[in-house]
Amino acid sequence: MKRRIPATVSNEDSRLFREAIGEVRKFDPVAPPPEIPKPEPHPYMLEADEAAVPGELLDMAFDPGLMEVGEELSYLRDGYPPKLLRQLKRGQFSVQDDIDLHQMNAAAAQATIADFLAQANDRGLRCVRIVHGKGLRSKAAGPVLKILTDRLLRRRNDVIAFASARPMQGGTGAVVVLLKG
Repeated sequence: MKRRIPATVSNEDSRLFREAIGEVRKFDPVAPPPEIPKPEPHPYMLEADEAAVPGELLDMAFDPGLMEVGEELSYLRDGYPPKLLRQLKRGQFSVQDDIDLHQMNAAAAQATIADFLAQANDRGLRCVRIVHGKGLRSKAAGPVLKILTDRLLRRRNDVIAFASARPMQGGTGAVVVLLKG
């Protein structure tokens, strides 16, 4: 396509334009409204990377390879009614916050989960979601982050119950956690 050269405005056209418009009044400049400060981002990944110290994986209190986990995760702490777990599985609790563990190694995920749940408790949250992924690229080792998440949540005293999320919330690649209130 050829570019069109803009037509030049003749003096006669310019004069006719000014006559048609009439007098022009300039507006006083107006200062723009003040900017609303944006909230500071929370560097979850930076903290996770900092927590991933070489050799820390060897210091874990359990061997993830020894644990077998089926497709869906489910847990209810002793002393709580089974109805609570059924409600959690049906999605009857509103998820108040979530975190994604994708692209993390086991040590970073372990530290991130602990920090996330501590912050959730501090903020008074009752239901959170942890996206751990399905472990489709974990090969023979199985879903490392899924196994790790299951094991860590079972050991925490502040966790009442957890279950794999509903399909629209991540399905078996995420877990919804009910915390003590």
